[in-house]
Amino acid sequence: MVLSGFALTCSLRDSPASRTAGAMLLSCAVMLPHVVSLGVAGDGLVPAILGGQFAASLGFASLTLLVLAFTGLTLDGRSRRRREAQELMNSLADAAVEGIAICEGQRIVTVNTSLAEMIGRTPAALVGQPITEILPASVVARLDAGPHGQLVEAELRGADGEALPVDVIRRPLGNRPCHAVAVRDLRARRKAEQDIQFLAHHDTLTGLPNRATFRARLDEEIAAARAGGGLVAVLCLDLDRFKDVNDLYGHAMGDGLLQSLARWIAPVLGPRQMMARLGGDEFAILMPAVARPEEAGLLAEAILRVIREGNQRAGTGPILATSIGIALCPTDADDAQTLLNHADAALYCAKNHGRGVHRYFEPVLAAQIRDRRSLEHDLRHAVERGEFRIVYQPQMAIDTGIVVGFEALLRWQHPDRGNVPPDQFIPISEETGSILGIGEWVLRETCREAASWDKPLRIAVNVSAIQLHAPGFAELVHEVLFTTGLSPARLELEITETALVRDPVRALAALRRVKAMGVRIAMDDFGTGYSSLSNLRAFPFDKIKIDRSFIRAVDVNHETAAIMRAVLGLGRGLGLPVLAEGVETSAELAFLGSENCHEAQGYLLGRPGPIEQFSEHTSEAPGQGIAAA
Repeated sequence: MVLSGFALTCSLRDSPASRTAGAMLLSCAVMLPHVVSLGVAGDGLVPAILGGQFAASLGFASLTLLVLAFTGLTLDGRSRRRREAQELMNSLADAAVEGIAICEGQRIVTVNTSLAEMIGRTPAALVGQPITEILPASVVARLDAGPHGQLVEAELRGADGEALPVDVIRRPLGNRPCHAVAVRDLRARRKAEQDIQFLAHHDTLTGLPNRATFRARLDEEIAAARAGGGLVAVLCLDLDRFKDVNDLYGHAMGDGLLQSLARWIAPVLGPRQMMARLGGDEFAILMPAVARPEEAGLLAEAILRVIREGNQRAGTGPILATSIGIALCPTDADDAQTLLNHADAALYCAKNHGRGVHRYFEPVLAAQIRDRRSLEHDLRHAVERGEFRIVYQPQMAIDTGIVVGFEALLRWQHPDRGNVPPDQFIPISEETGSILGIGEWVLRETCREAASWDKPLRIAVNVSAIQLHAPGFAELVHEVLFTTGLSPARLELEITETALVRDPVRALAALRRVKAMGVRIAMDDFGTGYSSLSNLRAFPFDKIKIDRSFIRAVDVNHETAAIMRAVLGLGRGLGLPVLAEGVETSAELAFLGSENCHEAQGYLLGRPGPIEQFSEHTSEAPGQGIAAA
């Protein structure tokens, strides 16, 4: 029995050597009674009767040892399985993100690592302690008073003493008088909620309040001004020529300018004043509790001054410039939307008066804004209402005096306004995007008309920058030519230089695709843009059109004549024909002829009009064949 006890002690150890020693000791304990009995019987020391009793005792002892051994092994296996299950449960609890504490009554039985690390304690230091070591007494009372599974929000003290927002839930464990307390850390969720709340009310690029936040604050200040008197001022501003910055320097540079504007203006504003980004490059500043209208002007001047100083510090790169429009409540408007509209109207006025200045709203501006909005609305529906018409102006070869083509010009006959000048509605259509529909209509109508002529004269159509950079422009030209049956060589698209600098890569790709169809490309208004020579080298032009400003009085103005000779020489050197626009006198035409200019266009040769006025140029005389232009 002593040897069996030693064997059991060794077998309970984890090392293989101890288990081997235990097995050997148990074997010796089993064998020892047999050895003793055989020795005694062999020496005759015990009578036969006593020998039988001794043998029975030894057998009983051996059987007892075997039963004890098997019992020990069974208990050991059960203990090992229980221990492994406990270790697995502890591992699962430690792997949980939430903090978990197992309690018996109000005493902690065990805690996982997450909970211990959350409050800056070790698991061993918490075992046996009351649950109030982890949770405040008020939270424990709420858990006791409520049903099992009730979720309770609380605050714990973290390792560094900071308040930790947590969710606490308690559930029973089977039929035992124990329960599990789960603690979930809410810091990440609260941070995400704060971020979402910030993004809902602020602009992501500049960190300024957004339009919704600005409008809510503006409504509050207007209500306060109505109750207590005083004025509320709104200052609207945007970046001058911001689109050009994006086109020339890229959107990353444009974003940097917006961030710089927000950063430079922030120190100028008072504690109750708010600057918000309304969208794009549009900003607004709220100035409550204004005693005199002049105070808004002083703030605008301070803003313009810090922008000038910021440009001086920045040195190289694009210049940040802005204009400011000011409107006051209740002087100019008594509601938020109207106040913003009037400040925007004042901003529009500031841009038309030199930029880099501020202007107050005036009543006449409201009428101008309403008129522009009305014009924008009518312009969107002018095509479907049939209000547009196309007039044609002939283009003549100077050496022969023969009309070789026409330029299509768009006219808008408004039912109420009458004839609206192109320089008034074309810029608006480009700003609003309606130029895409209008330009497509012009292209289809002119190609359909030109395809019906007896003579194969060229037709020139102006293409805006918006059309050129629109997706599918080359496909549109191909589809129109196919539908109308017009030969591609008879179509000439006129492109201005400003349309090229917006996105040179895309413009070049579009022009090459159109050029591959056989369509001719002409540079319109040559000399009025910038980078003209590099554009002639980079883009596949077939003709140069000189702006009318270089033609006027060319026969008597020596400087103008010198410029014309230089341009004509450039055209000859590049192998490009030159067309002079705006020829109005015979002397101008004679000068162009003497300098070997190829083609001319102007009132002297024919005013724009319906194509029926030029039927003698588009139709063949009876018996006359079709001559090539």
